[in-house]
Amino acid sequence: MGALEVGMRISMKARREMVEAVARRYQQSRKAEKGAILDEFVATSGYCRWHASYVLRWWGRKIWVDDKKVLVVGAPRKKKEPRVRTPLYDERAIAVLKKVWKIMDYICGKRLAPVLGPMTDLLERAGEIRCDRETREKLSKMSAATIDRLLRPERKKHELKGRSRTKPGTLLKHQIPIRTFAEWDDAGPGFVEIDLVSHEGGCAAGEFCNTLDLTDIATTWTETAAVRNKSQERVFEALKKLRENLPFPLRGIDSDNGSEFINHELEGYCRKEKITFTRSRPARKNDNCFVEQKNWSVVRRAVGYARYDTDEQLKLLNQLYQHLRLYTNFFMPSMKLISKQRDGSRVKKRYDKAQTPCQRVMASRHVTRDRKRKLRIEYEGLNPAALKRQMEHLQNRLYKTPNQLQRSPAEAKRLKALELARRNGAWVEV
Repeated sequence: MGALEVGMRISMKARREMVEAVARRYQQSRKAEKGAILDEFVATSGYCRWHASYVLRWWGRKIWVDDKKVLVVGAPRKKKEPRVRTPLYDERAIAVLKKVWKIMDYICGKRLAPVLGPMTDLLERAGEIRCDRETREKLSKMSAATIDRLLRPERKKHELKGRSRTKPGTLLKHQIPIRTFAEWDDAGPGFVEIDLVSHEGGCAAGEFCNTLDLTDIATTWTETAAVRNKSQERVFEALKKLRENLPFPLRGIDSDNGSEFINHELEGYCRKEKITFTRSRPARKNDNCFVEQKNWSVVRRAVGYARYDTDEQLKLLNQLYQHLRLYTNFFMPSMKLISKQRDGSRVKKRYDKAQTPCQRVMASRHVTRDRKRKLRIEYEGLNPAALKRQMEHLQNRLYKTPNQLQRSPAEAKRLKALELARRNGAWVEV
């Protein structure tokens, strides 16, 4: 049996006891005696000769580590006792935090932390929550990391284990200048991006509703309206209505290359109203990154990916969007990208402090004092919890309302056959 096999059969505890027993005798012996002790120790422990001499020579001696710490070689490590600390945030603070977080549509800690204190005061004045002075002070000082840590168990309970329908409009495509995603980033309020979000539910056959999404680049102010289809007339009328809701003058419009936007009607309207009209590069979604982000964070989060194709659903969508615009623009904070630095394969991004679109409008020098005063009065009369309840009521009605495919099995079969024929590139008589 070799020395290695012997060493493998000896447990670490027995080996440590053996080293402790032999090391004292080895260190106190003369040079001639150390050789015999070392041979015996190597045969018993299974160590190689060089390592065995090192272990016996340094066992029990103190060495300095980084000129700060004294380490005794071979001494058993002391188990660290778990630190017991009284939690700073009690159940009352966590309960209020959870309620505010749910009213704020389950946003992350970095977006919630800057508005947590003011939102708590607003909800308390509205009678939605009850909060004592001590809890209010704790919530106002709570950091983003602490918010995410306290909400981690609750967030796991809510974890969930698009399609492009743009048809190119070539008629005026070369007459409308191209704008990239960075050209309007530092402009004042009034320069917006627009896009359509389809509600076809996975089946593009037949007629279905679309949502016109308008997002201001400087303030992230977002307006939405549902239209019956993608016709130029309906989209143009919805755009004019959204313009009336903006708290600042409309100065520029940027769209994709869809025919619902690239047409003589919208181009002539922008020329008459002295509005800059530009388009993105084909197949470059990042040129419309501001509105593309709102397509998901505002529209899809509110109405999902189901199919909406009836007049009743269109009416419910627009009713929902009337409450959604107030909830999003006055109470939902967002962060804007300040800089982006690439270091090899890593990209370091810096964001500004989370603010609501209303706060960005109030801080802009391009917005008149009279308009800011009206916004302040409108904000003081709103209750985010009531808006959230009204939105949830409309969402439940919208989800329960059957669409055209659900109402008529024969129509569903016909439309699905048409969709299959379209995908296969063949014409089928149905």
